[in-house]
Amino acid sequence: MNIQLRPYTAEDQEFLYRLYSGTRREEVAAWGWPREQQEAFLRMQWNAQQRSYAMMYPGAEHSIILNDGEPIGRMLVMHGTEAKEAGDATVLVDIALLSSYRGQGIGGRLLQTLIEESDKERVPVRLQVLKSNPARRLYERLGFQQTGEDAVYFQMERPPA
Repeated sequence: MNIQLRPYTAEDQEFLYRLYSGTRREEVAAWGWPREQQEAFLRMQWNAQQRSYAMMYPGAEHSIILNDGEPIGRMLVMHGTEAKEAGDATVLVDIALLSSYRGQGIGGRLLQTLIEESDKERVPVRLQVLKSNPARRLYERLGFQQTGEDAVYFQMERPPA
């Protein structure tokens, strides 16, 4: 695999929707709605997520994850003091891979690079993860510790080395 990051562009919108809906489609299908209603709901949720990220993390580094030049995921990171609620930290806002690329170590390698960069800057890396997301085990293996929780998410942090 030849994994690289490139900056997000407006042309990536449909890929990002496909990526988002791929992470939620199974959950939404279980509700028994007709396909058209599922699609409308997913599109509405995706649009809300995009607006929320743009509002809450206007200076975030938004990257498309590529394998041999083809988009396979995305990574959204807020660095330093621009992450207002986090103080001086790196915030992993979102990382997602197409289902066929999950579990192959790609996310772990990208996170390890992010951790190394944050260690050099001597700042923690913070994130939140859905309570039902199996990626929590990866975060724990990488040294993240739970710092809080709400009804849906665990908040986690990895202090700098």
